[in-house]
Amino acid sequence: MNYRKIGRYGVKVSEIALGSWLTYGGSYGQEQADACVKKAYDLGINYFDTADVYGAGQTHPGAAEEVLAKSLEGFSRSSYVLATKTFWSVGDGPNDRGLSRKHIMEQCNASLKRLNTDYVDIFYCHRYDPETPIDEVMRALDDLIHQGKVLYAGVSEWSATQILDGQNTSDRFNLSPIVINQPAYNMLNRYIEKEVMSICTREGLGIAVFSPLAEGVLTGKYKKGQELPKGSRAADPKVGHFVERYLTEENFAKVERLSTIAVENKITMAQLALAWILHHKEISSVIIGASRPEQVEENVRAVDVVLDENTMEAIDEVLTK
Repeated sequence: MNYRKIGRYGVKVSEIALGSWLTYGGSYGQEQADACVKKAYDLGINYFDTADVYGAGQTHPGAAEEVLAKSLEGFSRSSYVLATKTFWSVGDGPNDRGLSRKHIMEQCNASLKRLNTDYVDIFYCHRYDPETPIDEVMRALDDLIHQGKVLYAGVSEWSATQILDGQNTSDRFNLSPIVINQPAYNMLNRYIEKEVMSICTREGLGIAVFSPLAEGVLTGKYKKGQELPKGSRAADPKVGHFVERYLTEENFAKVERLSTIAVENKITMAQLALAWILHHKEISSVIIGASRPEQVEENVRAVDVVLDENTMEAIDEVLTK
């Protein structure tokens, strides 16, 4: 495993991280989570990512945190980086979502209890909240950091303008800054390249990306004109809508051409997709999901894949057409 700093900050995370969105606490149980987490840890993965809302649509809010906590029980707390998030609805009350001070404080405490830990390394604002003043958000995060419950503040899917708003506010009031951003990023979704990536680099933020395989589309398992594979994420009525947006004729054509490049490099499509992301030095870590230890092992091999200039040019030609 290779490790990278989170932006300009001292903490280092594994180039591949293990997430729990749409997996643990929902579609997959404790036994599968235990096997995947152990394999990840044994392979050198030290960054584990979850959120208060993961599992909510399939079981209950906090389900993924509870499962992940049990999977991590046997490992030294100081040996891994643990991240969780808040923003999305965890109940029916008017204050059960968003980034108000009330919601941030209550959900951080609830997450710590579910995760069975005194602190999380990274606490993300899962989205931007236009209903809450940014100084209220940044002050709440700063207080959690001073209380020792959070080590680093992060955001997920914030625009470049929103990130700058947060950073300028922390500067103005001498508050702890945003340290890391977690956006979606893959070969088929490159929106962060326009503004977000450069802003994060300029401001010293790390970037940990999710959906690196475009919900499985970049593994090549979905084929144009063929039925959805049984047991796949796309075939699951509870989460299939996350995959639908990627199942276009244009994307099928790109994946087919990318598959040829992967074969020429003697690697899998998943390894090609992950190695392509890691080629961008602005990226701190790539968050994968896995239901089987074998998937973790295959994905981790991407850290040793070096894509030469000709291969990168060939990939770029496919993606820009």
